[in-house]
Amino acid sequence: MRRTISVLAAVSLLVLAGCATDEPAASPSATASAAEGAGTGEQSKFFVQADYDNELALLDVAPTGPADKPWEQVLNPKMVDTAKFKKNGPHKVCFSNAALNNPWRQVGFKTMLAEVDAQRSRISEFVHVDAEGKDQKQIADINDLLGKKCDALIVSPNTTATLTPAVEAACKAGLPVIVFDRGVNTTCPVTFINPVGGYGFGHVGAEFVSQKMKPGGKLLALRILPGVDVLETRWSAAKIALDKAKVDVVGVEFTDGDPAKTKKIVNDYIQRYGTIDGVWMDAGAVAVAAVEAFQDAGKPVPPMNGEDQLDFLKLWKDKNLTAIAPTYPTYQWRTPVIAALNILDGKQVSSPWKLPQPTITQDNLDRYLDTSMPPLHYAMCGCTDLPGYPQRWK
Repeated sequence: MRRTISVLAAVSLLVLAGCATDEPAASPSATASAAEGAGTGEQSKFFVQADYDNELALLDVAPTGPADKPWEQVLNPKMVDTAKFKKNGPHKVCFSNAALNNPWRQVGFKTMLAEVDAQRSRISEFVHVDAEGKDQKQIADINDLLGKKCDALIVSPNTTATLTPAVEAACKAGLPVIVFDRGVNTTCPVTFINPVGGYGFGHVGAEFVSQKMKPGGKLLALRILPGVDVLETRWSAAKIALDKAKVDVVGVEFTDGDPAKTKKIVNDYIQRYGTIDGVWMDAGAVAVAAVEAFQDAGKPVPPMNGEDQLDFLKLWKDKNLTAIAPTYPTYQWRTPVIAALNILDGKQVSSPWKLPQPTITQDNLDRYLDTSMPPLHYAMCGCTDLPGYPQRWK
């Protein structure tokens, strides 16, 4: 089976960010015409109906695993045997990282390092190599790691197709390979770990905003970049929901993840239309900038979605916004370390390993809002029980 890609960022501007939502999964028959994108332009070339249907179905699946440890939970587990990789520890675990070029990845990596520290009795050495968002550097990094006598290799690919051969080479070298966050076009890794995914994120935000807007209202869609698969799938799912609700999408604009550009775009649309009744975003990094643009114009902030970055959650609380925050949890950075150790113990793991993808709503906002943490911290770090919390994340 071809692994579904889950890419968070292709360049340094991208900042992204699983309990189930109450929204029912749409059936193929219900979404077939909507998937054509009648009201919001043509559907993305990244759209895959089967993947869309699967992700929306996963939103309603009860996870298997410890109730208080979502990073160890699995949605619809499909266990695979790992006995051939069993070996005595402690182990040398190596990690080829796509980048550390945005707050989401920085928070996640701190969480991963803390998980390594929590497992120090089982991990003798942890080797991390940062590809700095460059495919060719990551290919060279992986090739170099193959000569470092790693017991297990964790990979977060910078891009999917380009990194696939390098991951396949690592598999052929006999290493247990664990891919997470972003995928590759091969089934050779022992497992691929990520939350529900982009379709789930896009659907949750668009359903909420379209239901909270006044009928016939105008919506502005703010996107980060074109051509990044997780953002394209977020938009693909949003298009289906918005078209189904017959929302008047007056603009789809790319912000480049730039707060100043975001403010200008929002202000231009306010000037053009007098009012904007809803905002949908494919990532929450510039959500605060969008809110501030409405405030600067003296306009009410319309229903919108952000993400679990704390600056947005705080503003949501302070200004009593009508908002929702679908997430792409940073706690997923713990799971590959746990998976690597399970594999080296010869224990079965799920492949793929789909993690829950919680949604922050008005009802649970207070549970996730921690004003003692930095504004760019992510609420879904799953890190409060790890060594060094909270100082490590400050």
